[in-house]
Formats: sequence, C-alpha cells, structure tokens
Amino acid sequence: MHRRQLLNLLLASPLFTLPFTASATQIRNARLWRSDDKLRLVLDLSGPVQYKTFSLSAPERLIIDLSGAGLSGDFSQLMLKGSGITSIRSGHFGKGDTRIVLDLAAPMQLNSFLLPPQDGQGHRLVLDLTGATHAPRQIAAQPAPLVAPVDKAHPKRDIIVVVDPGHGGKDPGAVGSKGQREKDVVLSIAQLLAKRLKREKGFDVKLVRNDDFFVPLRKRVEIAHKHNADMFISVHADAAPRITASGASVYALSEGGATSATARFMAQRENGADLLGATSLLNLKDKDPMLAGVILDMSMNATIASSLQLGNSILGSLEGITSLHQKRVEQAGFAVLKSPDVPSILVETGFISNARDSARLVTARHQQAVADGLFEGLKKYFQKNPPMNSYMAWVQEQKDAQA
Repeated sequence: MHRRQLLNLLLASPLFTLPFTASATQIRNARLWRSDDKLRLVLDLSGPVQYKTFSLSAPERLIIDLSGAGLSGDFSQLMLKGSGITSIRSGHFGKGDTRIVLDLAAPMQLNSFLLPPQDGQGHRLVLDLTGATHAPRQIAAQPAPLVAPVDKAHPKRDIIVVVDPGHGGKDPGAVGSKGQREKDVVLSIAQLLAKRLKREKGFDVKLVRNDDFFVPLRKRVEIAHKHNADMFISVHADAAPRITASGASVYALSEGGATSATARFMAQRENGADLLGATSLLNLKDKDPMLAGVILDMSMNATIASSLQLGNSILGSLEGITSLHQKRVEQAGFAVLKSPDVPSILVETGFISNARDSARLVTARHQQAVADGLFEGLKKYFQKNPPMNSYMAWVQEQKDAQA
C-alpha cells in the first residue's frame, strides 16, 4: 500500500476520534475539442484524483470512474454533434465516487492521463478518443481493461521516481585527489538513470537538478512531494574518514542512532545546518498534536521499512557492478531522506576520496554501469511492491488473472 493511501486510511479511521474534515476533489468543468486524428475531452479538477476506465458494448460506451470525486459542473454546454459521442451521463455511486458514461455512435479507443497544475491551470484529467478500427470488440456488458498502446501511453498511472544528484553549484561536494568533483560525477549518473527510466514503460522520472546549480536539502524533499513521488533516490560519491574506505553503500533514514560510525559521519557531513521537520510535509500543523504525532510515527515507520527493502534491492543489483562498502543498508539521520510518506534512500556510488573508486567514477562506462544497476534494483523492488493503480500493478493483475 502506498504511503499516502496509508495516511488516508489513518486519517479516516474511527480510532482517531478528534474531528477533522477533508474536502473531496470536484469536477469543475469539461472542455471538448477535435483535431484531425482525435477527440479530446478535458475535465478540470479542484485537486488530484484516482480513476479507472473501461469500455462496454451493445451499446458502445466508455466508462470513467473517479474515486472520491464530486461533480460541481455539468456537460450540457459541450457541442457533441459530429463528435462520435452521442451523449454524456454522470452520477454518484459507492461512497462519494462519480461515474461518467460516454455514449458512443461507434467503438472508440481511449487514452487517458492526469496533468498536474501548470501554466496557470489546475489539475486535469485528459481523455483522448480515436477511432478504434483495429481495436478488439468487447463482450457486451462486461468491463474489460484497455489494451495498452505500443507507445508509452497506457491505462494506468506511471510510477514517479525523483532522482536527486547530490550537491551542485556553490556546493561541489567531495573533491578527489586529482580534482574530481562529486557534484559532476553524481549528475552524470543521475542523468543516465533518468534516461533509462524514461525508456521503461510504466515509469516517469523527475530530476531535482539537471545542471550545475545548488538546491537546499529542504527543497529536494519538497520536490519529491510536489511530484507525488513513489520513490526518492539521492545519488552521492562522498569522501570517507579513511582514504582506504571504498565501494558502494546504501543508506536509509534512522529516527534513532546511526547503525555505524561511518553512517553517522556521512549523515553529519550531508546535513550540515540544513535540517527539516517532517511534520510540515504531511499538512498536520492544524491537527491535534497527539493525533499528528501518532500519524507521523506510523507513517514514518512504514516508510522506513519500505526504504530498507528498496535499499536491499539496490544493493543486490550493485553487487555485481562494483565492490560494496557494506552489504547491508545503513541508517542515520539524513535530512534529505526525511519524507514521512515517500520511500527514500541515499546511494553512495563509491568514495571519491579513494583513488581506485574515483578513477572509476569519472569514466563514462562505469557511470553507465552504476546507473543500470540502480535501475535494475528499483525495478525489482517495484515488481514486488507495485503502487496501487500503477501500470506495473495492472500488469501483475493481468498475469495473476491468466495464471
């Protein structure tokens, strides 16, 4: 279960008797226009939403179910003549959900996706309809999953990975004996990882920085929340207390003490004075302090458990690529990992203070190998733990149904 879904369950649980309210997302408006190759229907939303779609035959219909969403606008103003949509119906069902039914003159293929607020516009659900001359017919009155197109588009959401190249700009990070700068090495590895993720169906990736500029630790965590990340991975190549220390290592957050002297040293080095309070990231400041503390503790514990599992998967993939400084995931109080609802790890790809590590870290071949190892590790993690409503979860459901 995704951390945010866990939080929603906690906030809705009768165990917590202190009163609070949460407003449902509203479908405020609908816009329709045509181009040469498709028909686009855009639903303007007051906030984020989860949804699913399916098609029915005899008569032809496309169904859009929006979880926990209300309808404050209507579809009466839309010009449907000649669009292929004969009518649009809507109604409430379940516990506060909304169903929208598109009655069609003929079968149509649907590709749908969500857009976050940008360019002065709010959240939107985009529904692209095209003629389905090659689409398989659906059995009458039986919901069926959409067939994923050959491109990256598919009926479920992407897994969002935020990749954080450490340091940058005025902060060069660690510097090797021959002037190798950590900020340059980790940016190259992060960019290679981002390229690999973009090629994989079912994943989307955001880079905290894509050039040589400084980003405060607090801002790095906020970026992960802004993009509703499913995973946050911070890439580093630090200096160690001993120049003989070498190999890759993976760190997760610890709310208690560090698991080793090295972990404590690395956390202190990375954190500096730029610490952050996780409570603000959960919008708990208006809640009763006791309730907020319980929710934060439960969410943080679950997130750390997921981070450790993710870290072990990454370590397993890096083991065949480079030596490991530690064969277990270390823990310490890294400020950049203090997301209470996003599994977060910090990967030391090697120690730039070590002559052998630094010589390899600056080569394009090794950087690519490390990026590939990071990708394989996180992919294996999500194959075992696919987020709800993601493409990877949908693929697993299809495999289970055929088994």
